[in-house]
This record gives sequence, structure tokens and C-alpha cells, in this order.
Amino acid sequence: MLEVTGLRVSYGGIQAVRGITFHVNEGEMVALIGANGAGKSSTLRALARLLDPAGGSVRYRGKELVSLPPHRLVGEGIALVPEGRGVFPRMSSLENLRMGAYARNDKAAIERDLEHVLSLFPRLKERAQQTAGTLSGGEQQMLAIGRALMSKPRLMLLDEPSMGLAPIMVQKIFEVIRTVALDGMTILLVEQNAKLALEVSQRGYVMESGEITVTDDSHKLLADPKVRAAYLGE
Repeated sequence: MLEVTGLRVSYGGIQAVRGITFHVNEGEMVALIGANGAGKSSTLRALARLLDPAGGSVRYRGKELVSLPPHRLVGEGIALVPEGRGVFPRMSSLENLRMGAYARNDKAAIERDLEHVLSLFPRLKERAQQTAGTLSGGEQQMLAIGRALMSKPRLMLLDEPSMGLAPIMVQKIFEVIRTVALDGMTILLVEQNAKLALEVSQRGYVMESGEITVTDDSHKLLADPKVRAAYLGE
């Protein structure tokens, strides 16, 4: 579904991503792990067209994305859940969710999807009229994921969904991520919690200093002594 070839991302004279190549098959959840500053989020931002790549190719379902403006990606079936959540703080939870469907005009299906998202996140249903800026960090993360789901994506890009959250909230959010994946959603997961990312994904890529250094099935990466020592604290 997603084919990335020779992707490069630069900030001024600094190369954050150094010609990486990877792919995500339809229906897969793939994890991109690595330390802070490895280039994971820069990769995701380039895929979402929030950064202009310095080089390389990004093909989604056979179509080149590098020249497309960011808003066109929604219509192509790609949704980003950004690092830091990016909710609209003065809008209610319900309004935020409806914003996720701004490019759709299938009103009956939108209402069905809204009910589905609220069933995935009962806490959001309880806080439907509460302004997003007053929600907890975990609730805002739920809202960001729910808003992305409202666009009815084929591919979801998740950027650090566990960042800054209490363990119980991380557990709840990843339960939903698992559920969405089991329903057939294709997911590219960028996550600093390597153990958690590899436990929920089928395959993983390890990034170091802007390069992909290791790739394998997730269960093999979990058992790899070097990966365990570097990223799992063992």
C-alpha cells in the first residue's frame, strides 16, 4: 500500500532522514522505532506532506504523493494523528470529531461512524460537549485518534500516541489501536516505547541517526539481543 524509496528530509544543512526505504502492506501495522532524534517523526511528517522531502519517492496505492498538498491526502485515504495531538482547543469534543469528516458528504455514514468512534472511546461520549482544551492529555489523544478515524482512512499514521501519558491511559489507547487494526486498518506507528510498539505490530523498522538499520518481524525484533539492549532497557 505504501512504498517509500530513498526518502530524505533536511532542516537547513542538517539531514534528519538519510535516504530511507521501507514499505507497509495493506492491512498491516508496522512500527518505526528508535531513540529521540532518530528521524521517526520527521519521516511521518514528510509522509503527511507537512515537510517537503529533500529527495526520494513516496507512493501510496501506486500514486506518487511527494507533489501533493497536505489536504489532498485526506481524500486519498490517509490520516495523521500528530505528535502533540493537535486538537482544536476551543471546540467541543463532538465538534472536533465532526471536523475529522469535513471532506465527506455522506451524512448518514458520518453519523454511523461517529457512533462507532464514541463506542470505541466511551470517555469522549461522556465529554462530548466539553471543550477539547480542558480534556486530559489521554482524552485529547483519544480525541485525535477519533478525529482521524472520522475521515474514514485506509492508512493511519500514528505519531507517538503514548507520549506523556499515564500507563493506564496508554493501555486504553493501545487497546483501541489494536481493535482498529484487527478491523483491517493499515497503520504506520511511530513510537518511542519500542516494547509496546513491537508487541502490537506485525513488522518493525529501527531508525538510528536518520537511517533504517534493522528491519524484521516484530516478534523477532523483540527477541533480538541488540534491540533489547538498545531500546527495551535490557
